[in-house]
This record gives sequence, C-alpha cells and structure tokens, in this order.
Amino acid sequence: MKKLNEILGTEFPIIQGGMANIATGEFAAACSNAGALGMIATGAWDGQRLRQEIRRAKELTDKPFGVNLMLMNPCADEIAQVIIDEGVQVVTTGAGNPGKYIPAWKEHGIKVLPVVAATVLAKRLVRLGVDAVIAEGTESGGHVGEMTTMALVPQVIDAVDVPVAAAGGIADGRQAAAAFALGACGIQVGTCLLASEECPIHKNYKQAILKAKDSDTTVTGRSIGGPVRVLKNKMAREYLALEKRGASLEELEAVTLGGLRRAVLEGDVEHGSVMSGQVAGMLHEIRPLRQIFEELYSGGRSVLEAAAKEWA
Repeated sequence: MKKLNEILGTEFPIIQGGMANIATGEFAAACSNAGALGMIATGAWDGQRLRQEIRRAKELTDKPFGVNLMLMNPCADEIAQVIIDEGVQVVTTGAGNPGKYIPAWKEHGIKVLPVVAATVLAKRLVRLGVDAVIAEGTESGGHVGEMTTMALVPQVIDAVDVPVAAAGGIADGRQAAAAFALGACGIQVGTCLLASEECPIHKNYKQAILKAKDSDTTVTGRSIGGPVRVLKNKMAREYLALEKRGASLEELEAVTLGGLRRAVLEGDVEHGSVMSGQVAGMLHEIRPLRQIFEELYSGGRSVLEAAAKEWA
C-alpha cells in the first residue's frame, strides 16, 4: 500500500487538518512549504472567498495543497465547483457524505480523501471511488465522532481496500508511530499546528492552548447531533448547562454564534469557541511548522525502530 506522501507528492506523509477560520491560503501554503500537504479550510466561506484564498496559496507555494470542504456549509455546491475551476489537486471533506461531488471531482483528476468517523461511511465512499480515507478519532478538535483513534483506524483499514490516514490525538512521534503501527498510510494533524509560529490565530488562543492540561477539553453539541471538542471556558460551561436542562436549538446557537471567529481573530478565549483536541496538554512551546513536521516524522520512525528491536 502506498504511503501518503507518495499519493500526494509531499515530502512527509502528513496532512494539515481542516481548521475553519484558521487555515487560510497563506497558512496552507506555509504548511506545504514545510513539507506537509497544506489545506485551505472553507468553513462557512462562500465560493468567492475560497477562490481568493486558493489564488493566494498559489502565489506562495509551488508545492501541492488542497481544500477542505465542510459539507454543512450552505455554499457547498458553489465551493465544490470552485475547487474544479481553480484546478485544486486534493480535497478532504468533513461533517457529511460528499458522494454527490465525487464523480465531477474525479473526472477532473482531483484526489478525494474524505474524513470519516465510522466504518459504514468509509465503505460507502470507497465504492464511489475515493482515493483514500482519513479515519479521525474523537480525540481531535472541532467536529468529532464517538470512536477513539486507536479503535477506529484498524477497523476502517480492515473494512476498505484503499489507503487510510489516521487523525485525532497525534502531536508527537510516539503517536505518529502508533498510527503507522495500526496500518495507517500517513497522518492528519491540527491541534499541534495551533502552536506553530506560522499559525494565524490570536496570541490569546495560542496561550490558551499552551496552558491547557490533559483534561481541559470538553465536547459541546452532543444533544443536537453536532458534537464539537473545545477547550473548557465560560462559553463551553454555559452551553453544557443549557444542554443539560434541555434548551432549544435557538438558545444553544445564541451561545456559540460567531464563537470561533471571536476566539481566532479577537482573542476572546472565555466567550469564544476555542477548538482544540485532547493533545493540547502536550503542547508547551511555539515552534516553526518545519520543526513540527520533521519531529513527527523522524520521531515516529525512531519509535518504530526502537519498538522493532524491543519486540524482536
């Protein structure tokens, strides 16, 4: 089975995760220039904004990069067409089934790697011709499923006949090695990139990530079928209290409306949505992207080599 870097044409078998309001064309290009596959995250953008960001990325890198489409976006149809029009090489998708877009994307030679949280969706999408799948465990930040990475990845690998990348709970070489030991072709990371020099989030957001401990994340939105992992703060506690008493969808949305933008751009880490995975407790310093990717890869190789000797 091919490694992820062979499929994508990158130096490292690493994808930068889709990070709404964070992964601009500039940040995606920085990730690509550092050896991974940078991804522009569409979030709630429309097609015109995406077109601008794609063109910005092209100005800043000659390396492969891609676009992440959040399928809940009301502009998803428009975005799917912009991806084709602008000659994007790779697409990842999240929060839904991208089936209706896959034939057109494949017709234009675009590599399609949907993010899945369960084997049932993985099998369905493989039948539609995707190039690989990204199995993402509940340890990740942002929108999450229920299964852990350790349980999900091998079950998806056993269920499909395409390469599978692992995501969720990966921040150092030990976790990268675990993903490869499970049979993954590569990894997708997001939370550990929040602590990079190039990440465009507000300094307050970065400091909140660096201060976080192992149990400082929580999941909001389970009651409405839209679970999201964030750092615990005033907003998250208020939301969870509302969920506990059975608040309406309107009441819940009033708490989170514009929350990610408040955290990312304004630095409001108490009333904003500070999306983060459980690995935040492992992050203690701001580093260049290149160093993060190199240590994930070389550290993973070292752990695997040491384990091979130990088990020999």
